[in-house]
Amino acid sequence: MEVSFSKEVRALRLGAGDTFHGEGILAITKGLLQAGVAYVGGYQGAPVSHLLDVMVQGKDYMDELGVHVEACSNEASAAAMLGASIHYPLRGAVTWKSIVGTNVAADALSNLASPGVRGGVLVVVGEDYGEGASVIQERTHAYALKSSLCLLDPRPDLPVMVRMVEEGFNLSEASNMPCVMELRIRTCHVRGSFDCKDNRAPAVSTRALMTEPAGFDYDRLAHPPVTFGHEKRKTAERIPAAQRYIAEHQLNELMPGRRDDLGIVVQGGLYNALVRALQQQGLADAYGESEIPILVLNVTYPLVPEQVAEFAAAKRALLVVEEGQPEYIEQDIATLLRRRDLQTALHGKDLLQMAGEYTTEVMARGVGAFAARYLPATAQTESASQWLAGNDERRRAVAAMLGRPLPARPPGFCIGCPERPVFSALKLAQQEVGPVHVAADIGCHALGTFEPFGTGHSILGYGMSLASRAGVSPMMQRRVLSIMGDGGFWHNGLLTGVQSALFNGDDAVLLIFKNGYTSATGTQDIISTPDEEVKTRAEDKQQSLAHKNQTIESTLNGLGVKWMRTVHTYEVEAMRATLTEAFTSPFEGLKVIIAEGECQLERQRRIKPWIGSLLKKGQRVVRVKYGVDEDVCNGDHACIRLSGCPTLTLKDNPDPLKVDPVATVIDGCVGCGLCGANAHAATLCPSFYRAEVVQNPRWHERLLHALQGAVVRALRPA
Repeated sequence: MEVSFSKEVRALRLGAGDTFHGEGILAITKGLLQAGVAYVGGYQGAPVSHLLDVMVQGKDYMDELGVHVEACSNEASAAAMLGASIHYPLRGAVTWKSIVGTNVAADALSNLASPGVRGGVLVVVGEDYGEGASVIQERTHAYALKSSLCLLDPRPDLPVMVRMVEEGFNLSEASNMPCVMELRIRTCHVRGSFDCKDNRAPAVSTRALMTEPAGFDYDRLAHPPVTFGHEKRKTAERIPAAQRYIAEHQLNELMPGRRDDLGIVVQGGLYNALVRALQQQGLADAYGESEIPILVLNVTYPLVPEQVAEFAAAKRALLVVEEGQPEYIEQDIATLLRRRDLQTALHGKDLLQMAGEYTTEVMARGVGAFAARYLPATAQTESASQWLAGNDERRRAVAAMLGRPLPARPPGFCIGCPERPVFSALKLAQQEVGPVHVAADIGCHALGTFEPFGTGHSILGYGMSLASRAGVSPMMQRRVLSIMGDGGFWHNGLLTGVQSALFNGDDAVLLIFKNGYTSATGTQDIISTPDEEVKTRAEDKQQSLAHKNQTIESTLNGLGVKWMRTVHTYEVEAMRATLTEAFTSPFEGLKVIIAEGECQLERQRRIKPWIGSLLKKGQRVVRVKYGVDEDVCNGDHACIRLSGCPTLTLKDNPDPLKVDPVATVIDGCVGCGLCGANAHAATLCPSFYRAEVVQNPRWHERLLHALQGAVVRALRPA
């Protein structure tokens, strides 16, 4: 049973006269349909996963509208879909996660931007930037500059965001430039409402087919010699057309303020936090009305020189609020001001931090420094200083109370995750063969880089681990291990890693986690996910999905992999032996270990409703539970260091003569058996026990339980 978006799918059907209530990313999804999108593709990833998930689950409704939806194998294949809009009046949208997705898609985007598009194109990018991000800290803005892509950064207000979807398509068609819409985490998850419009069925669609292809036009190819003309048209025609459309349709917003001798220019996505910072400084009221005029850039590239110059004229100073570095917008504004000989003082990164997320607190400090320079001191700004100082004081107080700074809280594997036991086995294998260099990868398994495993020397891209060890392994006396998931294998690893290693005859070890889904992005299905019939049979019998889909194995066999082993992840001893064999085998060539175990989240989603239905019917249900015998536990805690499971923790020793706390298994245990398997594989203390909790037991089980209880009570000393 996958995550259900039935409620969200129903919201897509809303029409004129209805009001949409929900999250920003779902409003964007609705906006695509209102704008008449003809095809949608993409690769999942936070914070935009729901866009594709909802459309995939709403396939029946998409078919009614004639909208084609495709879950792509990676971001490059998603960007390549947009080639449909080069010749045809088809509006297309694709989505992916942040700069890492744009990096993968860059080749296709460049070749799309060169000839330009006829149908509107919108790329929805989850701008996962800041301390809470899960990717490298770079910005999409650089790609907009490099490839001449319009870049939208809508103000986090649902009516504005939905309007920018439609205007993004219009802007793309008016300028022949692809448009990118960057959405920060807070923008995707902001909640609100907007008045709906009817969805527009595209004029050309899966229900209204084209009879003939477009005529051949070499000028529409991204191929020399016409690419030289494309480059000239970008600056001579397309960017000016985009600037005219932005100005004429007022895509950027001017928020007036009575202190019109000053001004603030802000990226649209940062507007809400900026207003809160102004409120803290006493420069905005409770309704968000700012004392200082604000130019909100819902389109951050290209800027409209006349608009910025008009805003800056007669102002003493401007503050540019631009998250991340380099300061592209600030530099652009500085250039256009100087070219017009406008002497307005320009501030930005001199008053605000260069890199990192612009939280309200960060912006409050920058706005405070700007106000202190250009406005007389007020009681309100003093109040803001006290607020900021109070925040610092609270942090110091907490640190003093603990005697040290707050401990880090790194993410970890889910309870019962099938990948945890593999890292336990890897630790044990290295005790035998010695430390090995580990090329890590993007995915849930990247959590193995945190304690208690601390495994991984590099992460260079999704599915790139095997490729990234190519320069290391020839220099190592001991074999190098590369780790990737099944999602990474299909995304990039098959060609960049496996094919390359086989072609070059590399002596390498590859460990593939086969959990059946692209789990780190929301457990979406992939080509090696068992089909629904297999899932249903496994659910009925409460079985694992192991060995139910052999696509990875058959693909590797077809490529010519000669050494391959498949091991269930929870068999720690078998996994340790297999890893040891791979590191020490006389076979020279690519050695692949497939660690097979279904994603525990998906497994629980499958079996919990089934178990609930059995209990409701009064049928017998057995649940496995593990525990620790307090009398046997010696307080060594090696089991915890080898496992890292959140449900295996410590409690006070019940024996008053012993000081060390004992291990204990708390509620939440899913009965995966890892703690016991580790104890066996590592020859740890025999303190773990396995118990079966029986619900709705049969009559003879009740009788046996009563007899056992009576015997125990009889033997108990008085």
